[in-house]
Amino acid sequence: MAVVQHPSPRTSLLEFLRDNIHLGRGLVYLAQETGVPTAFLSLDQEKAFYRVDLEYLLRTLRAFGFRPHFLVRIRLLYAAVECLVKGVDSLVLESVMFAVLAERALGPRLYGVFPRGRLEQYIPSRRLLTEELGLPDISAEIAVKMSRFHGMVMPFNKEPKWLFETMDRYLKQIMGLTFFREAHVKKFNKLKTFNLPGELASLKSLLEATWSPVVFCHNDVQEGKGLSLVGEDAGEREDCCLTCTFCLVFVRRGFDIGNHFCEWMYDYTYDQWPFFKANMENYPNRQQQLHFIRHYLSEYSGNKGDSVHDDQLKIEEEMIIEINRYALASHYLWALWAIIQAKLSTIEFGYMDYALYRLEAYFDQKRILG
Repeated sequence: MAVVQHPSPRTSLLEFLRDNIHLGRGLVYLAQETGVPTAFLSLDQEKAFYRVDLEYLLRTLRAFGFRPHFLVRIRLLYAAVECLVKGVDSLVLESVMFAVLAERALGPRLYGVFPRGRLEQYIPSRRLLTEELGLPDISAEIAVKMSRFHGMVMPFNKEPKWLFETMDRYLKQIMGLTFFREAHVKKFNKLKTFNLPGELASLKSLLEATWSPVVFCHNDVQEGKGLSLVGEDAGEREDCCLTCTFCLVFVRRGFDIGNHFCEWMYDYTYDQWPFFKANMENYPNRQQQLHFIRHYLSEYSGNKGDSVHDDQLKIEEEMIIEINRYALASHYLWALWAIIQAKLSTIEFGYMDYALYRLEAYFDQKRILG
């Protein structure tokens, strides 16, 4: 039974004591923010969530001759089960997060929470276009909003593990993938020539030697996640806000900004195959990066816009190095993600082409950095 049974049986809705502590903090924080009378009820869930260990199941199916593409789907089903088990605490933590974002005017007002979702304020707006990300006024607004995001104190786990853990998980999945469509096979074989495991080791070494503070990050600030306000809301508030539909966790600051700079190059509104356009020349130049950084830092320093002082000049140079190194991580992460989506997604999108473009941009950026 020690081989079959999952090594970490659940004794509550959450598997680890650390997660229980963070969930408790989140519940207290939500109660304080909303003023809703709250009581805690702890129930013994011992042995409620025992299950067969996933790796044991996969080894057994493999021994019985099941093909790799079937095993990929089994792994996906287990991920879905994990999401269902963690659904309660995820809803609580998300509700805390969105309540705080609304209170800080960084997101829509939160009107209510129900078992499978929440009710939020409707904001008359339109999505930003890729070419608008580089406009000085809009870039400055995004910088200020991101700075406020990064300055938030949230009652969540602050260990910056998400980035490398996600890369490791994606790479492990990719190593077990098999494609059958001729177009996919050719592109996948080309992708495998890039020595993805070796590049990940090299990237980890570079980023571990790069100082970057751990902050609460958006992790996907791109044209589809930026809204330009219209109508009355545009007059009452600032003209741009960020939507939050990806993975809001504590990560290194350089990744959030570097990822945003990379998104200047990609237009996802193109209506023909591969349903995106890439232009590497649109990556922000030094002056555009400094413009963004100075407005980002203005939230901390109190300086306005592009005004600088001697100490800030040193900070700016350090941030340029930090951000452009972490831009490598953005290209690498989304390339891995795209390869997996090429196998699993039913959305009509050139995922393999996107992976190739992101890795091409990765090596270009790596060459520029020396």
